[in-house]
Amino acid sequence: MTQAVGDYADTAVIDWLLAGDVAIAFQARRDLLDDKDQQLQARIAGEGWGRRFLAARHADGSWGQGFYQPKWISSHYTLLDLKTLEIDPHNERIRQSIAKIASEEKRPDGGIGPARSIPVSDVCVNGMFLNYASYFQSPETDLQSIVDFILAQRMDDGGFNCRRNMSGAQHSSLHSSLSVAEGIQQYAMSGYAYRLPELVEAAASARAFMLRHRLFRSQRTGEIISPQMLRFAFPPRWRFNILRALDHFRAAGQPWDSRMSDALVIVASKQRSDGRWLLPAAHPGQVHFQMEQVGLPSRWNMLLALRVLRRFGAEMVATPQAV
Repeated sequence: MTQAVGDYADTAVIDWLLAGDVAIAFQARRDLLDDKDQQLQARIAGEGWGRRFLAARHADGSWGQGFYQPKWISSHYTLLDLKTLEIDPHNERIRQSIAKIASEEKRPDGGIGPARSIPVSDVCVNGMFLNYASYFQSPETDLQSIVDFILAQRMDDGGFNCRRNMSGAQHSSLHSSLSVAEGIQQYAMSGYAYRLPELVEAAASARAFMLRHRLFRSQRTGEIISPQMLRFAFPPRWRFNILRALDHFRAAGQPWDSRMSDALVIVASKQRSDGRWLLPAAHPGQVHFQMEQVGLPSRWNMLLALRVLRRFGAEMVATPQAV
């Protein structure tokens, strides 16, 4: 069942959304109006945010001071931002930058490490790497060891935790589980085959782990794990929040589950009387530029919220709430 966009946004609000950066306009037309305008996507690299990110690229194909430093202007997080914009996936400069990481940053365990001084890889980082490397169509041979590493880090409760191979964590993390599930979803969408059935099953079990937590609650006590999970900082970086999680569920074709309802009610409740959602916070760190200003209406959060509510809103209305 799909809820109409008009149940949550009038024409003026949609027009405001479409008047934003070309990357926002492309995704809003596709996801809210069912109009995939390829010409809009082709413009992202040469205009607005896409152009500014690409202009910060160094001659050697890196950003910042290399793969992971400093946050958030490193190659890693810039490439994640470019994927979020959904710039043309065949952009050759971006593909060269990802190939540079794949050839220079792998560790003996087969994964990508956040720093050369750290001997083991980080599963959260590898989930994000798989996400943008798959989107930009990296050679499958470059991704096979990443896939092997990710699957080796799967935990008994079905999720993932970047501290498993670092300090022996026994319980999965919502942050890591979501980053890995997003990466696997993009890998599957991009047509890769290597160990795909195992990955699909791992992503499903990671989503099941999130649902057991109703996306933001302690499985043991039912208390909110962290208030930050209910604040929609954008870009989310590696951090979990309920809007990011619900948008992944939408993209992955997750069937409705009543355990989403608490989170959906919170998302809907944050819509202002003018039909918009705010940007309540940003994660501290150096950035290339501010896409949006904290405390003001956010086209990014509005886009995510509207496409989540379009997908799940009718089921939310039909489900008794227990927030």
